[in-house]
Amino acid sequence: MKDEFPKTDRIVLEGMRFYGFHGVNPEERVLGQEYLVDLAVEMDLAKAGASDRLEDTISYAHIYRAVRDVMEGEPRNLLEAAAQSVADRILAEFPVNSVAIRVKKPHPPIRGSVIENATVEIFRRRQD
Repeated sequence: MKDEFPKTDRIVLEGMRFYGFHGVNPEERVLGQEYLVDLAVEMDLAKAGASDRLEDTISYAHIYRAVRDVMEGEPRNLLEAAAQSVADRILAEFPVNSVAIRVKKPHPPIRGSVIENATVEIFRRRQD
């Protein structure tokens, strides 16, 4: 998610697009809008790199579906809550050490403003 070279193994999914009904304004809950999500998970990828077997890693499709289920599911008032729900789901379902999530809300409905994106970024580490 950052342009720097990672210091740990990561799987990164960028530019995921979803249509959801998140927001505090009633019209956001009725009309909905597009949300953009970037996600990175840290885990040891050495076994998958050596074996070339999907069973030794996490399927991108499974990660995508987990994110989609949250972003297109139950509406949240805040982007922070949507991002936290994604993090909770990823940490619960997949053997990852940590997850970083960026949720963008393009052109948020703020009267009199010109804002390309409202963005929330969170990082959560597995608590053993």
